[in-house]
Amino acid sequence: MTSEVNIPSAAPAFALLRRWEAASIGSVWRRPGDWFTPAAEALAEALDSRLDTAPAAYRLGFARAESGVGITEAIDDMAVLFRAAGYEAAPIRSIRSLCEGWTEGDAAQRIGPAMNDPESGLGTQEYLVARLEELYGTAERAGSLVSSAYALVLVDVAAAHTDPWQRMARNAAIGQSLRDAYGKGHPMARLADGLYAVLVERGPDMGRGVAELRDRISRRATQMRVGNLMRQPPRVWIESLPDVHDYAVDLLDSLHR
Repeated sequence: MTSEVNIPSAAPAFALLRRWEAASIGSVWRRPGDWFTPAAEALAEALDSRLDTAPAAYRLGFARAESGVGITEAIDDMAVLFRAAGYEAAPIRSIRSLCEGWTEGDAAQRIGPAMNDPESGLGTQEYLVARLEELYGTAERAGSLVSSAYALVLVDVAAAHTDPWQRMARNAAIGQSLRDAYGKGHPMARLADGLYAVLVERGPDMGRGVAELRDRISRRATQMRVGNLMRQPPRVWIESLPDVHDYAVDLLDSLHR
């Protein structure tokens, strides 16, 4: 299915643009009606004309951020274009430009709450602290202990010498992996560069879930070509929660110091 957009039939690289749109909507794009932007047309034209695609990729990244598209979806979408044009993958320089444009566009228009991390699509540490406060309050009223029913799954993929665009690409990959593994709305956050936490219920399958998550992260990193930007294999472990909320906050602070 393709979106109904007004693209002049005489536009340069029209055939490639339409192939890109159809392939993206059929695979990685979430909202068919908002795919088209003049920046997408400009990038398809540059690629079809064998011109430098980095400037157009920057423009596309800026436009995607302005329309509220996440960095992961923007990267995946551009990768579809290059595959549709017969390339194995998008060039690193163009991916970098897309990320830089997305960052600028996001900073120019974002008014979102501080509890959302735009790079990973996860919550911030402040968000996780607030969710934990609710959890501890509920447990106190019920006369139960948080530590016996819940734990944190920690993911550490930090690697030295990453520049801003590499950091964004890595955060996008990990954020998508965690959302795929645990589902939308599950309490999870980016605590620091390369460090992420997920609040989970204790259960007999918790250990197996950690192993599956490690494999999922590795696969996603390969798909997004960021495997060399993170520690291999990713470090994933279970962290017990204390019985007092203030101590849980101290724990989160200590994890990235």
